[in-house]
Amino acid sequence: MVINPVKYIIIFVVSVILQVLIFNKFLIASVVAPFMYILFIVLLPFDTPRSLLLFLSLGLGFTVDIFTNTPGVHASACLLIGFVRPGILGLLTSRETLDSVDSPRVKSMGFNWFATYVTFLVVIHHLFLFFIEAFTFQGFLITLLRVVLSSVLSIILIVLSQFLIFRN
Repeated sequence: MVINPVKYIIIFVVSVILQVLIFNKFLIASVVAPFMYILFIVLLPFDTPRSLLLFLSLGLGFTVDIFTNTPGVHASACLLIGFVRPGILGLLTSRETLDSVDSPRVKSMGFNWFATYVTFLVVIHHLFLFFIEAFTFQGFLITLLRVVLSSVLSIILIVLSQFLIFRN
């Protein structure tokens, strides 16, 4: 399938800009923080070569790290979800479906499938990100609470983006 790279460059740039300028400032009770920038990894085509997927994931995380002064935290979390994404797709989708549809969208895969797919990736990302950021198991329950609440908010925003931005 022929994929328009300009579309994905725009998604990359816009997701980083929105994360850095808007969503990083959006903090509820110093606990809940949405991470919408991973939408780029979520929306990459199914047939993206694994090496390119890992490179793009690392680049996305590294770009956010540069703007947020968090050396390697976002890069490693993005690299992790870039690494597990093909396995999650394999668990949730048949090979025939992956071959017939070009990229994960609510419109092409259905709401339940997309919500499940996003939930897996967001929870893995947030678990890794928040525990690496804390770098301790002291305050485990607070960190776990941050993971759960931030994951719920991020999942809602990512799924909502499918209806507001990517509806056609």
